[in-house]
Amino acid sequence: METMEQYRGKKVLIVGLGKTGFVLINFFNQLDCSIKITDIKPIFDLNKPVKRVKKIKPAPELVLGEHRDEDFLDADLVIYSSSVDPSLPQIELAREHGKEVYSEFTFAARYCDKPIIAVCGSYGRTTIAHMIAYTLRLEKKKVFVGGMKEEPFINFHLLPDKEEIDYVIVEVSPQQIKSLDYFKPMMVIYPNLDEIKIPPMFRSVSEYLETCLSVGKLLKPEGYLVLNFDKLSAQAALRDIHTQTFWYSRRSFVRLGVMNEVQGTHFHDKRIHSNIHYHSEYRVNQMRIVGTNNRENLMAAITACKALKVSDESIQECIYKFPGIPHRLEFVIEKNGVKFYNDAKSETMRDLKKTLEAFKTPIILIAGGKDSEQDYEGYAPILRDKVRIMVLVGECKEAMNRAMGDEAPTFLVGSFDESILLAYQKSRTGDTIVLCPGNESTDVFRDYVEKGNYFKKLIYQL
Repeated sequence: METMEQYRGKKVLIVGLGKTGFVLINFFNQLDCSIKITDIKPIFDLNKPVKRVKKIKPAPELVLGEHRDEDFLDADLVIYSSSVDPSLPQIELAREHGKEVYSEFTFAARYCDKPIIAVCGSYGRTTIAHMIAYTLRLEKKKVFVGGMKEEPFINFHLLPDKEEIDYVIVEVSPQQIKSLDYFKPMMVIYPNLDEIKIPPMFRSVSEYLETCLSVGKLLKPEGYLVLNFDKLSAQAALRDIHTQTFWYSRRSFVRLGVMNEVQGTHFHDKRIHSNIHYHSEYRVNQMRIVGTNNRENLMAAITACKALKVSDESIQECIYKFPGIPHRLEFVIEKNGVKFYNDAKSETMRDLKKTLEAFKTPIILIAGGKDSEQDYEGYAPILRDKVRIMVLVGECKEAMNRAMGDEAPTFLVGSFDESILLAYQKSRTGDTIVLCPGNESTDVFRDYVEKGNYFKKLIYQL
């Protein structure tokens, strides 16, 4: 087995100075490599990251505002993040000259010898990956979850205990698939293939779909393919993949008339049923996650865990206790019969509408943030339908109040701390308090993560 030690002391060119770029700098510094970074953006667009780079010891060399052919030809290894187009002329040039060229994801995959679960598709990947990880950890398995900007795949190789990891669960975006070599997943999950929002680096719908489906074709006959019946049962190419295939549906296989044809997980008679390996059924009368998308994601995770022979007890516990992904409709705590949800990542009014649609009970909404001159018209019906009390805070509170303040009793407060106190004071048993800004958080906070974490801290202090 080749190891990463062969790169010790080599010349490495990192293409793209984003979050992944910094992880790569850290990684190759540990191998005493000579590092150069190139980014097409000019220096004035990269002020903060450039300051960060200069603090690193030893500081890598920076080439900004252009990609120079000589930098690509001088390197022993060229490595780029998923936001970089793999058909960049300089990347092609390096390949033609026999240089080792990898995307960050492919590089990490090449040297990963653990069982890999790949969550593909257009959306829902993060939630499914974390639900599977949550359930496997209940089984006392050690799991690494990565593949996205917040936790690049390469981080697996920086783990001090990586030899003890049982499963590596990676999200694979359509962009990452575009340059995927050396990838050998044991399980591939497709929750959907959305043809509406196609990333710009794909020239056509057919190229996009072919690229997405290529991961499933990497499976061996003994591997597992997990598919959403409601969205993908008509996708003929998926039926041509020769591996163990399991389907899941939010509907009943019995009522759909496919019970004898498909193996998998479905919702029937107010319970979740799964017939993989042996029949199991799960109760769904108490769940922390809300919204139809999350329930659909849960079916995917259950199907994957059943294929991996996870115990029914652990799967049932995940159904009851999984809190959601941080800052995305995340269940925080229940206090005196009042549930708190943190949805700080919803920074547009369209996101806010989706969040409100996910709840059945009337809610106390905490909204507002940076004044970015959004259009607040057209949201009156959903607010009337779902919101019992609205608490507005931040730069845009007056504008929001003018447009929407008549749809529910509305309070304008001076500080974020006050908004939580007031919402809690106005609440009664059975209420749900939701932080869903509907606007950017940067009027007071660094980003939505800081806002969401501060929200959680204040709740625990109530």
